[in-house]
Amino acid sequence: MTTDNLVLDRNHDGETNANRDPLSGAPGAHPVGTGLGAAAGGIAAGAVAGSVVGPLGTLVGAVAGAVIGGLAGKGIAELIDPTAEEAYWRENYSRQSYVGSGATFDDYGPAYRYGVDSYGRFEGRTFDEAEPQLMLDWPNARGSSNLTWDHARHATRDSWQRVNESIVRSLPR
Repeated sequence: MTTDNLVLDRNHDGETNANRDPLSGAPGAHPVGTGLGAAAGGIAAGAVAGSVVGPLGTLVGAVAGAVIGGLAGKGIAELIDPTAEEAYWRENYSRQSYVGSGATFDDYGPAYRYGVDSYGRFEGRTFDEAEPQLMLDWPNARGSSNLTWDHARHATRDSWQRVNESIVRSLPR
C-alpha cells in the first residue's frame, strides 16, 4: 500500500515484508540496516561487558555483541524500505520549506537517504542525540550533493523522523 507512511508490501497473511531479496523475492533485511544494527548497539555493549574479564573478554564480547546487534538491526531494517522512502522524498522534497529555489532532488536526495540509513545505526536515540556524529559523517555520506550540513540536516531530520514515526506506528500496541 502507498500512503504518507512507509510503503509496505504485505503478504497474504497481512504480514509486512518491506524488503525482499532481489533474486529470490524472499523477505529479508536490507543489508545496510543489518550491518548498522550490529554497529549500533551490539559491538559497544559486548565490548563493555567483556571488559570485565580483560582484553580477550573485550574482543569476545564485541564479537558476541555484533551478532546480537545485527539481529536487532535486521528487525528494524525489515520495517524500512529505502526504495519506497526515496520515491516518497523524490515526489515531496520540493514542498519542504528548506528547499531553495532551483534546487533539485539530486541536491537533497543524499540527505534524505542519509536519514533513512542512519536511523538504524543510532537505534534508540533521537535525531538531536545523533546529530553531532551525523554532522561529522556527512562529508563521507553526501555523495554528489553540494549541501553543507547546515542545509542537509533539515532533510536528514525529516527522513529520520518519517522512518521513526512509521516504525512506532508499526509496533504492536
